[in-house]
Amino acid sequence: MNAELWMLTTRRDDIVDLIKLSDGDNSVRVHVLGRRGPGILPVHDLLDAEITVESSFVSGRLKTCFYISDLEEWSLALDALGAGQDAEWLDTGNGPVIRIELPDDDCDIPAVHIEDASGSGTSATIPIVLDYGWIEEQREHLHEAMRAWPSEVLKTSPGAYEWRH
Repeated sequence: MNAELWMLTTRRDDIVDLIKLSDGDNSVRVHVLGRRGPGILPVHDLLDAEITVESSFVSGRLKTCFYISDLEEWSLALDALGAGQDAEWLDTGNGPVIRIELPDDDCDIPAVHIEDASGSGTSATIPIVLDYGWIEEQREHLHEAMRAWPSEVLKTSPGAYEWRH
C-alpha cells in the first residue's frame, strides 16, 4: 500500500461522528477529523471538524474547529434537549452555530438550524424526524469523541498553557 493511500485510510479511521442526526431523508452530522496541531501548545486541544447537511433540497459541507472544552457545552445542550428545551451549540461569535428546536404547538417535527453568519453568510434549517432515544445516541457519540481526543492541555493563566499530567 502506498504511503498516500495509507494516510487517507488512517485519516478516515480517525473520524468520529460527534453529532449524527438523520431520518433517512434529511441529516445533519458533525464529523470530528482530529487535532488541529497535535503536540503544539496551545492548539493541541483544538479539533478540526466538518458539518455536513443533506436533504432532498440542499446539501453542503462546512469546515470548522472547536476546542475540546466545547464538548462540555455540547453535553449541556444535550441536557437541555433532554429536559424538553431547545438548545444551541458552538455560539462563540466567530464561527457556525448549531441550534436544535424541539417540536411545539406550531411544528411537530424537530428542526436543526445551522448558521454560518461570520463565514459564508449562509444558513439552513433541516427538519429531522428523530427516533426515541436519539439524545442517548448523541451522548454515546459525545463520549466516543471524548475518548478519542481527551483534553491534554491545561490553561494556567491567560496566554499560558502546559501539558496535563
